[in-house]
Amino acid sequence: MGSVSGSVVHHAHCPVLVVRDGGRDGADLGGPVVLAVDGSEESKRAVRAAAEISAASGSPVHVIYVMPTESRLYGHHSYSEDVKKSLLEEARAQARRFLDEQAESVRSAGGAVAQTYLGVGRPDEEIVELAEEIDAGMVVIGSRGLGGVRRALVGSVSDSVVRHAHCPVLVVRSTQYDEGAPARTTEETAQG
Repeated sequence: MGSVSGSVVHHAHCPVLVVRDGGRDGADLGGPVVLAVDGSEESKRAVRAAAEISAASGSPVHVIYVMPTESRLYGHHSYSEDVKKSLLEEARAQARRFLDEQAESVRSAGGAVAQTYLGVGRPDEEIVELAEEIDAGMVVIGSRGLGGVRRALVGSVSDSVVRHAHCPVLVVRSTQYDEGAPARTTEETAQG
């Protein structure tokens, strides 16, 4: 991702569509849409954006949620194999319910859902892999807009998807201009 597009993604107060040089032809934005969800407010906005794109273009939406790996799910605790299996089954069941809710949100907003996907591992890798697998016309993803220091320390799923996807990526951020959101003070804006 170039420095200009990266800066725009990080500082814009509106959704940003990044189209990579050498990537998918911009005229082919009507292909399948990959919608990455995680339950955050930004993800909810991404759901609405993907539904609008689907309704306007007829593009099917493929919804993906990526669970943490087993080691991250269990943390540093030592559980018996039975407990691990039970925890994993419950986590998968919750994730499936969450995916079903997100798909219903897309449908109720007028979008067409083709399929849902439950990944495990690094979200950025799973999202890019799905986009390549289905030859996506676009990825829609929310971004929490981490400040520079936190982004450097923990990375950003949306940044990585923008850098590695072979199709356009629509990054949807929450902003002070969102409907119903309280206006931010100058001090809050300066803090990120």
